Amino acid sequence: MSSCLGQVYGNASSIHYFGQLAKQRLEAARRQVATLVGCAPTELVFTSGGTEANNIAVLGVVRAAAGFKHVITSAIEHPAVLGPCAQLEREGFEVTRVRVGSSGIVDPGDVRGALRPETALISIMHANNELGTIQPIGEIAQIARQAGVPLHVDGVQALGKIPVDVRELGADLYSMSAHKLYAPKGVGALYIRKGTKLAGIAFGGHHERDRRPGTENIPGIAGFGAAAELASKQFPDGVLVDKSLRDRLEDAVLERIPGTTVNGSRRSRTPNTTNIQFDAIDGEAMVIALDLRGFAVSTGSACSSGAITPSHVLTAIGLSADRARSSIRFSLGHSNTVEQVDELVEALEASVAHLRRISVHA
Repeated sequence: MSSCLGQVYGNASSIHYFGQLAKQRLEAARRQVATLVGCAPTELVFTSGGTEANNIAVLGVVRAAAGFKHVITSAIEHPAVLGPCAQLEREGFEVTRVRVGSSGIVDPGDVRGALRPETALISIMHANNELGTIQPIGEIAQIARQAGVPLHVDGVQALGKIPVDVRELGADLYSMSAHKLYAPKGVGALYIRKGTKLAGIAFGGHHERDRRPGTENIPGIAGFGAAAELASKQFPDGVLVDKSLRDRLEDAVLERIPGTTVNGSRRSRTPNTTNIQFDAIDGEAMVIALDLRGFAVSTGSACSSGAITPSHVLTAIGLSADRARSSIRFSLGHSNTVEQVDELVEALEASVAHLRRISVHA
């Protein structure tokens, strides 16, 4: 990234020497990311992040499908998918949001049951950002293929957490975000299977094979490529996080702190995420208490922090508004240690005891 900022500062669309240097870095990064997810470099489009990738996929596919006015998604998708779906509804399209049970996992049979002759797209996330639950994308892909409907997968929370091969999954489009691989924020990518019809949602240039106009962010993209190559070489299965730390945290909390429950399935999950409900605790108060002790946790998606309403994901799996508000999401990373997890458990014990005590006296 540093060399791109200091020496390779040309526009990758320019034909002069400096532009071609930038073009080389751009295409090298494209190959690196494509290798990580198992696609051809020509099937990969760089974006400003997962949100833009989702918007290009959802809006682009549906608007290109003339006469097809129906979309299937799930009730637990990230706002970056639910938002474009809501926009399509404002434009006259119909959207079916498949419900999930307490496990937080979509039933492929429900997706099959929601299909219509006019269905233009199925969009189901690979892994949920609040629960970590992994969706049965392979089964859903078979259903989509049999029906002749394109399948988009929001893979932002999966890349780096579980093995990702877009061809094996059967996805037609797959969204990614660089910072989930410890690359810089503000960069992402969208896999678009060759032959997938896609209408443009932004206009102004012929960059990224007419998929996404605008001068590419070469330093950020170079960082994404480097992170993808590191993930490929250092972690052959593409998994950067060991689930033993997550399990250690969960087991200790459930054993030492009464009135706690893990939300969603404990089986089919990414190895880094857990969502725990604490009886008689205000989640925002817990976030502040832990922040003061040096721990950064959240009550839901970072994109929704500060929202007054409870998490739509937690209410979708059957939690009441109060129980949803008393739930905390913990995400562990590659650099976390056993010592940090043990310190977090101690901080949780002290914070819960304090918050419950003052709640009783309030």
